[in-house]
Amino acid sequence: MEEKVLKGTTILCVRRNGMVAMAGDGQVTQGDQIIKSGARKVRTLYGGRIISGFAGGTADAMTLLERFEKQLDEHSGNLMRAAVTLVKDWRTDRALRRLEAMMLVADKDQTLLLSGAGDILEPEGQAAAIGSGAGYALAAARAYLESTEAQADWIARRSLEIAAEICIYTNDSIALEVLK
Repeated sequence: MEEKVLKGTTILCVRRNGMVAMAGDGQVTQGDQIIKSGARKVRTLYGGRIISGFAGGTADAMTLLERFEKQLDEHSGNLMRAAVTLVKDWRTDRALRRLEAMMLVADKDQTLLLSGAGDILEPEGQAAAIGSGAGYALAAARAYLESTEAQADWIARRSLEIAAEICIYTNDSIALEVLK
């Protein structure tokens, strides 16, 4: 099955020197129209100990976010166990498996990419991205990680700004959350 690129957002997570930063743009599109430019697609969860960002259909992503929060509570904030339970439900539940979204979730120790195809991936390196501008943001973040001493939050924001200059589904209304 071919993985569909979700149009309408870019989410980027960067780790450096004990800091985890996740940034997401605010653009919501419907077809070829911009419906909203200031949506918040990056949030802290579980008392500020976990960051989540989503790409895809807004209602679908909100449904998954609510389910993920519930799993975090049930698993006492254990990111991996909550992710496994969510993805299992997402893959097997008749209504959930129709949802078109992806999530990046992170705590102080790990970053995970979650999808309805049953994926729970721990990306290599210090950066991970999802959404239509993911390739642009990820390339910029990797370049900054190799060439500067900048902190994770600066790299995440600047990399998303670069993606917004290239990807028509990404804007520069950036939400940024940080774990230290």
